[in-house]
Amino acid sequence: MILTGLDRLLKQFPKLLPGKRVGLLCHPASINKKLFSAIEVLKAAHINVVRLFGPEHGLHGEAQDMEGVESCEVKSLYGKDLASLRPKKEWLEDLDVLVVDLQDVGSRYYTFIYTMAFCMEVASLTQTQVCVLDRPNPINGHHLEGNLIKPGYHSFVGAYNLPNRHGMTIGELAQFFNTEIASAGLPRNDKKCELTVIPMKGWHRRRYFDELDYPWVAPSPNMPTVDTAVVYPGMCLLEGTEISEGRGTTLPFQIFGAPFIDPQKLVNRLNEFRLPSVKFRPAFFKPQFQKHAGVVCGGAQIHVTRRRSFLPLLTGMAVIKAIHDLWPKNFAWRVGAYEFVEDKPAIDLLMGGLEFREQIERGATLKEMCAGFGEEIEKFKAVRKKYLLY
Repeated sequence: MILTGLDRLLKQFPKLLPGKRVGLLCHPASINKKLFSAIEVLKAAHINVVRLFGPEHGLHGEAQDMEGVESCEVKSLYGKDLASLRPKKEWLEDLDVLVVDLQDVGSRYYTFIYTMAFCMEVASLTQTQVCVLDRPNPINGHHLEGNLIKPGYHSFVGAYNLPNRHGMTIGELAQFFNTEIASAGLPRNDKKCELTVIPMKGWHRRRYFDELDYPWVAPSPNMPTVDTAVVYPGMCLLEGTEISEGRGTTLPFQIFGAPFIDPQKLVNRLNEFRLPSVKFRPAFFKPQFQKHAGVVCGGAQIHVTRRRSFLPLLTGMAVIKAIHDLWPKNFAWRVGAYEFVEDKPAIDLLMGGLEFREQIERGATLKEMCAGFGEEIEKFKAVRKKYLLY
């Protein structure tokens, strides 16, 4: 049986919140084992919740990616500019404790972890205690994959030096963020906040979320299932291209394509890579919104055959390479502002540097693209081990 930080908060730490002015940062997946929201749980216990905060997608998860949120009910931590990503000091100054209860998905692009980190930075200035309620890494906390971010390429999809798949829980990340000063390009206060992490009980690092006796609630509109989270560390890279990553369909990040793609030709090319533990099915689909909305796209659906040996980042890189190499005149990188950054391509921000884009354009092999990943993962592991709770 697993108990999250929310499940354990009031019984195991009964003196932490009563009698204090409390803020709560949460979203739709901030639920306990009985599906009561963190808001309901705290209010039922007569905790004085005086302010609510919502991350990207909003408190109720109603907004799409990169859509600013404005509400009288909550203080939004995702608006129309970079400054909106941090709470104003006056929002925390009158709070004794800020409770953070956010379900992460195990990939550095997922912005909730940086919303938490930025709240911690401001809390260190206002002397507000931060209490993070830990939750599982849904794609397990054992496997890691990817590279670290190069100087000058930090952003809201990579504000701290994490690999693409980091293998940490949000509570472990809170401890990491509070100690490791690794955020270049975004303002960072060097002072630590007063941090309390409420750990889980019964979670093991090798477990995926759907192997647990716990309900899954989509933490954001395009993260409907654990299967989506499994492929996300690689398929999110398609956000840096004009290829549809499946937003606007019922299978975001699991289905992908564009109007110019021949599905069978693409699948044949992907099969030549002999990627571990994944199969591709030729598919046609019509996105209802975002890229190629209302237009029939050819592409493929990802079918993971064995999660523990599947490499999501390698798979996402292979998808981009295959489409670029087969249709070089049609393929295009995404241009324009991405997560409030205008002077760097979205793909460079997602990959934490310009090397991947340049390698794709010059026809490098997947092996060449991944050279050095292992060394960077080992470097990260040496730092990471100090903050592991399980």
